[in-house]
Amino acid sequence: MERNDSRDLLADLIARARKAGADEADAILVESASLSLARRLDRPEKLERSESVDLGLRVLVGKRQAIVSSTDLAAATQEAMIERAVAMARAVPEDPHCGLAAPDELQRDVPDLDLLDPREPDSSVLEARARAAEDAARAVPGITNSEGAEAGWGRARVTLAASNGFSGSYAGSQHSVGVSVIAGTGTAMESDHDHTSVRHAGDLEDPAIVGTRAGERAVRRLNPRKPATAKVPVVFDPRAARGLVGHLAGAINGQAIARGTSFLKDKMGSRVFAAGIDIIDDPHRRRGLASKPYDGEGCRNQARALVEDGVLKSWVLDQRSARKLGLRSTGHASRGTGGPPSPATTNLHLTAGSMSRQALLADIKEGLYVMQAVGQGVNTVTGDYSRGATGFWIVNGELAYPVSEITIAGNLEAMFRELTAADDLEFRYAVNAPTCRIDGMTVAGV
Repeated sequence: MERNDSRDLLADLIARARKAGADEADAILVESASLSLARRLDRPEKLERSESVDLGLRVLVGKRQAIVSSTDLAAATQEAMIERAVAMARAVPEDPHCGLAAPDELQRDVPDLDLLDPREPDSSVLEARARAAEDAARAVPGITNSEGAEAGWGRARVTLAASNGFSGSYAGSQHSVGVSVIAGTGTAMESDHDHTSVRHAGDLEDPAIVGTRAGERAVRRLNPRKPATAKVPVVFDPRAARGLVGHLAGAINGQAIARGTSFLKDKMGSRVFAAGIDIIDDPHRRRGLASKPYDGEGCRNQARALVEDGVLKSWVLDQRSARKLGLRSTGHASRGTGGPPSPATTNLHLTAGSMSRQALLADIKEGLYVMQAVGQGVNTVTGDYSRGATGFWIVNGELAYPVSEITIAGNLEAMFRELTAADDLEFRYAVNAPTCRIDGMTVAGV
């Protein structure tokens, strides 16, 4: 469907909803297509293509709201959606904080973020990418098996309109390749993986490099030990450090703050990290994986320091959570077709420090280098942190041997204050961080 056709469809849907009794309404249309190919041990395992159209309608009758969605755009279905939504809105309890954005909050000048690669690859291109990744991974000495490689492509157009006058549409694409392989034999096997994802095919990392990196990581994990329980410095590899940034995002999410269920609920304007630490959310990063020109309610969004020089500067707010707190939206609304908007970050990163990774390790006589943290042992109400981990034991500033079946524990409030960032930040995901060191964590092993 053409962009203007999509906008016309939503404008007509909203007009009919208001005629049927809605005081306000908004609607979202998501049109998507994807292609993915998987192969393992020189054989194709999967080739899938999908196309979908999803329509969502939200209506407000006074301070009551209801949301309905459908994958059928037929006129009769739209009429049924309108009738059902208005009836539901009249039946549900009032929500004093629901409602559309004020006109002065809407995004009027939509930036071009270069999110769409117009070229759709055919299956042979994806097959070549997956083959190159797996072949390179399997060529690493010590690799004995493969869990497979997969290459994918996707494209989506999101159109949003509301009775407050907003109407917008933007499209984006994504190219990806990933591989997972196994090293060793019998009960001494270890696996690891690597993955890359970008908006434009021309930015995609060489799949062979991705595969080699996955293979080398798996081999390095062979013959792990379990260290003695101790309180030591813990260094998080960038892959694992991303999780720390994600925990902050959860703790300053407007829904948690409005409910009072975050250990940071009283920390606005306070120092929560060491001086020099900045954490930025930037929805307008050119070709960013989570970029969008406006938020899920049509509001202006922009690069924003959530943490600046260690001080907490902003919550992550949509309209509803902002109203509950007596504030204005920060432009962080995220929206699907089947539910109301909710706050969420976009391209989030912890800025690079001034110290190299090696310098960060140099004075550690004994400590842990975390490659992967697993499990759900993070309580954002109290800040308590306890997760399984794998990685390497640090001896005299060097990665000495692999370790596994251990637990790392602490409290996020103290961990954030002790965090030191290295200078090796790379933008590879929607959430990014450099290597990070936190002193004084408990490592539970033998």
